[in-house]
Amino acid sequence: MDKGVLAIVWLMVSSLALFILIFGIRYLMSRENLAMLEKGLNPKEKVNRPAPYTNLKWGLLLMGAGIGLALAYIITQYVLHDRDNPALWFAFIAIGGGAGLIASYKVEKKELLDKEVS
Repeated sequence: MDKGVLAIVWLMVSSLALFILIFGIRYLMSRENLAMLEKGLNPKEKVNRPAPYTNLKWGLLLMGAGIGLALAYIITQYVLHDRDNPALWFAFIAIGGGAGLIASYKVEKKELLDKEVS
């Protein structure tokens, strides 16, 4: 296939995919708003809801990813003696980030249970 034809086909497919993506997002947002109206809720109040643990969640996620990066560096430099293994780096970032999210969940759950008891 010629490069010009391939570029035109790629442009058409990517434009169609972008249109479908935007249309799908708008469609799902309108369905969500209609479902909220059926339940008697105001869809505009959704954006004003407080999210008290958002900063905690992001902080623990990024801290876990940083600890994962540091651990991957230590392992590749001192244990594996400078064998460059990118899969190890990504794995430790994911493990550290996941551990941070689990810690955030446990803190939120403990706080919620403390509020219910008192």
